[in-house]
Amino acid sequence: MSAPLAPLARGIDRVTRSALGRHQTAVIRIGISFAWLCFLLREWPNRHEMYGPDGPWSWDMARRLTADNHAFTALVWSDGTLWFETVYALAIVSSALLMLGWRTRIMSVLFMIGVLSLQNRSVFLGDGGDNVIHLLALYTVLTRCGLVWSLDARRARRRTGAADDTGQSGGTRPGADLDVTGILLWAVCGLALAVTQALGPSRMSWTADGPLPGLGWAAVFWGLWLVQGLWWCVRRYAPGEPRTVLDTFANLAHNAALLVIMAEVCLIYSTAGWYKIQGSRWQDGTALYYPLHLDYFSPWPELSDVLGGNSVIVLLLSYGTVAVQVAFPFTLLNRRAKNVLLAVMMCEHLGIAVTLGLPFFSLAMIVADAVFLPTSFLRRVGALAGRARDRLLPAHAASIPSQREDEESPRSLVG
Repeated sequence: MSAPLAPLARGIDRVTRSALGRHQTAVIRIGISFAWLCFLLREWPNRHEMYGPDGPWSWDMARRLTADNHAFTALVWSDGTLWFETVYALAIVSSALLMLGWRTRIMSVLFMIGVLSLQNRSVFLGDGGDNVIHLLALYTVLTRCGLVWSLDARRARRRTGAADDTGQSGGTRPGADLDVTGILLWAVCGLALAVTQALGPSRMSWTADGPLPGLGWAAVFWGLWLVQGLWWCVRRYAPGEPRTVLDTFANLAHNAALLVIMAEVCLIYSTAGWYKIQGSRWQDGTALYYPLHLDYFSPWPELSDVLGGNSVIVLLLSYGTVAVQVAFPFTLLNRRAKNVLLAVMMCEHLGIAVTLGLPFFSLAMIVADAVFLPTSFLRRVGALAGRARDRLLPAHAASIPSQREDEESPRSLVG
């Protein structure tokens, strides 16, 4: 009876004992925050027309729409310019700090609030790339995306190194891990949440109109805030079995979110490919001819004319796009085929960014594709980036303990 259950036991142990795909989730964290930050900075002169009080989609229209579809956005709490500027600035700051990996647990929540607030304020401005960022912002909150390639990871290595120098073998001295900055940030977030609830315009329910049935946004935000406080208390005062239990739940949430992200990417490509098959223009291989001749999607008219004027290239690109999107979910059964097709898809998105002038859409899709990149490849890229940083900043490199975490990282779900 035990032999058939052994693989199941090993699988359960694997998903509860460690956070899989740590490098992949770090790439997602860096990528989506970088894409959103660049978008916000580029649209800074147009922010009032896009999401603010000067936009064609007025504040009253947005408030009535969100009252009907129950989408979350902090911008309907007030129609004042100061409040809009505050939310927009919060979105920029949280994106930058999340990209650097500073206080990723809190910054991931603030990043999600910024994305939802702006995108749900003017729902008709978004495209497929905005939808991808929207979804990844929600899932990233549940991941342990700061375990590698982050300021949090560097701070943890420094703390561990200091503890090892005292001979305490990975432990910490009483008071050594008193994180004053983290405590103040946690308290400020709790105060802001309490003020928001007390003032009343937030319309955040405890049991309705939230991300899940029976779970309102008030319950979500307060729950995340309390879990963060509980995590710090257990780490400081109960480092034994309670810490192990919390680590197990955190690993389960991380691995589940990673699996959902992978399924979401497969769903995006499979639905896009199968819907294209039903279109007559894709069937006869002329679909790409039309966007290449639209002024709106022609940042390089000469390049568009060259591509659109060659019927063979248009035919190959049209059929190749459909074939790649339909085939990608099935290539996950073979690692080598998956890696080849993944490189083709990323090159395709780079081509879309250049020829059709959709850089943020392409960047969002490349970041989503990165969840399937092999861990060995990401570690080599990280090592090359680390050596380049050490050459540029030798004093900075000498002050950082060696990152043993990368060397000992377990194999991930995606290789």
